[in-house]
Amino acid sequence: MPSRAPGWLAGPGACRACSIAASGDVGDQHAVRMLSAGPGSGRWGCAGGRGAPARGALVVESPGGRRREALGTPRDPRAGRRPPPQRQLDADKHENDPELEKIRKERNYSWMDIITISKDKLPNYEEKLRMFYEEHLHVDEEIRYILDGSGYFDVRDKDEKWIRIFMEKGDMITLPAGIYHRFTLDEKNYVKAMRLFVGQPVWTAYNRPADHLEARGQYVRFLAQTA
Repeated sequence: MPSRAPGWLAGPGACRACSIAASGDVGDQHAVRMLSAGPGSGRWGCAGGRGAPARGALVVESPGGRRREALGTPRDPRAGRRPPPQRQLDADKHENDPELEKIRKERNYSWMDIITISKDKLPNYEEKLRMFYEEHLHVDEEIRYILDGSGYFDVRDKDEKWIRIFMEKGDMITLPAGIYHRFTLDEKNYVKAMRLFVGQPVWTAYNRPADHLEARGQYVRFLAQTA
């Protein structure tokens, strides 16, 4: 399979405000906006700058303290930026990073392992890449913390258009239960990621269509409430 999905822009059409490239069918009016926590709110500031993100929100944590959420509403470029939060993850110190431990406690991420996706490290490499790139959803959150390398998560917005999220070292993403998504590597063909889970991991992927699942219904209702 190709390491990149067709139709994605890296130059004109890419959002400079939040460093997320929009697809050709989304253009500049993509549905990802960048949010920063307000002063004293900690790393997990909500849209208003207070508290933790709502369950159902797509959250991306970056080393610079930025948070990006796919809520179906483009960020207004005229809006002022809040100061970035002080808490930052350090991928090089993931084994004893106190900030990672705080996030795990706050979000109840009790289970963890590390996966390396590369031709010489992952058994059945080509088959696994095809599986990761098939559009699917899970009935639980999917949490990935990039320790090295890079890749792309593609997610659907409320209008069923693709949004591409570039993930690199130091980024953490929380994909809500019920969101259609897929993953692919970039031209480096390498990523090392920590997988976090609430309780015992359940790896079942439901390929599209899976609209009959309750997790999908809950996510659709969440999007409708935030539109």
